[in-house]
Amino acid sequence: MSDLPSDPAELGAIEARQLIARKALSAKELAEACIARTEAVDHAVNALVARDFDGLLAGAEAADAAQARGEVQGPLHGLPFGVKDMIDVKGLPTTFGSELFRDNIAVKDDAIVAAMRAAGAIPMGKTNNPEWSAGGNTRNRVYGATANPHDLTRTCAGSSGGSAAGLSAGYFPLATGSDTGGSLRNPAAFCGVVGYRPSPGVVPGNTRGIGYFPMSTSGPMARSVADAALMLSVLARPDMNDPYTAVVNGKTAWDPASFANLPRRDLSSLNVAFTEDYGFAPTESIVRDHFRKVVPQIAPFFGTVEDGTPDCSHADRIFSVLRGILFVSTHGKRVDAHPDQVGPNVTENVIEGRSFSPDDISEALVMQGSYHFRWQKWFETHDFVISPAVTISPRDWHELYPAEIDGHKTSSYYHWLAMAYASTIAGHPSITIPCGTDANGMPFGLQIVGKRYDDLGVLAVAAELEAIIAGLSDLAPKGPDIAALKAAGPLSAVEGFLSL
Repeated sequence: MSDLPSDPAELGAIEARQLIARKALSAKELAEACIARTEAVDHAVNALVARDFDGLLAGAEAADAAQARGEVQGPLHGLPFGVKDMIDVKGLPTTFGSELFRDNIAVKDDAIVAAMRAAGAIPMGKTNNPEWSAGGNTRNRVYGATANPHDLTRTCAGSSGGSAAGLSAGYFPLATGSDTGGSLRNPAAFCGVVGYRPSPGVVPGNTRGIGYFPMSTSGPMARSVADAALMLSVLARPDMNDPYTAVVNGKTAWDPASFANLPRRDLSSLNVAFTEDYGFAPTESIVRDHFRKVVPQIAPFFGTVEDGTPDCSHADRIFSVLRGILFVSTHGKRVDAHPDQVGPNVTENVIEGRSFSPDDISEALVMQGSYHFRWQKWFETHDFVISPAVTISPRDWHELYPAEIDGHKTSSYYHWLAMAYASTIAGHPSITIPCGTDANGMPFGLQIVGKRYDDLGVLAVAAELEAIIAGLSDLAPKGPDIAALKAAGPLSAVEGFLSL
């Protein structure tokens, strides 16, 4: 047992899995450590809002018994994971952060949860998100706010904020997330963990509100690139229910198993561009300043380096219109029927969506087509584009959204997510990895975007960069102060906890 850390809750997924396979750690011991960590600090963070500790322990005991019988173990055997409160776990609440669904109990597992279970992972509970995942600040009237473990006065971002905060504070080694305009990547950046948005269809889902509309996707969240890739190897499965998942003879165009064993990538052979803002994102000076410190330290590892970006003309307009369509179709009737029980972000997006004429919508779709072609042309001569993950440093969680950035007004509650939705519009895979702390002492996320469907390449390059960053003293990631979290008062006692 000498190779065990003092607290198994600190283990990454791969390390924990290896220890369990060697019987140096039992699944039950890992579950007990994760439960103890959650119970010790979640009063201050409020990341895991619905818990199934009994189910976790029972699943861990069953995993240990199966291993003792010599049964084949899945790739995630015995690993606890958090589930964003947007998808179902049988027997647990799925509230979507909405008062209208406060008492909704799931009767079956979502396809993603079922895939995780089949691989041996055990759900620990539900992680917090904004109402209907609308917005980049994790707070709602059902469960309240989730704080950033690195500074309890600041937001963990969103919408997968509970997953990111729980990973950062050691609740579980893996968590699910989803992403439209950065909902995986933004909280990963703010909390100092990894969030991966795959290419459309790589992670199939059976809850897509508009069938042929690939703006939203689920993806893995973890504390390392390799752990996220291992989780992706389970999530990236053949499933005809998702219209963007191409399945031929029972197989996808990508080999899911390849994600579990990332190849080494020679960075010196790559042509990479760096951009502070994609030419349009309203980026805070503190973010630009830190990025300017990062680039000179990592650029020498690449072959050809330049300042540049794909052409993102009309990105704000395209995203606004497409997002508006999505919200009208998903929430329009809900806003009409229950206006007092739907929050301001959802309501604002529905109103905005209804303001667009058929001509506006057709124009935006044509613009998106041109946007896509421009990105494909740019990537003919470039391998990756690297940027900050988020336009701002984490702010007070009481702020619903940034109304201004460096004195300039934002145009909507989601405008500050522009650094992420630049690649969303084009459908390119994107990953956020931790890269030091900014001048406020908060985690800084580095975003790496690759060619469409080069998911394996994005993960491989991210893993290489992650290793380089770990060896740079001023950029190496740092975890939150667990002792300080344990000693902190309850977040629920803070004024504004349950308000929007």
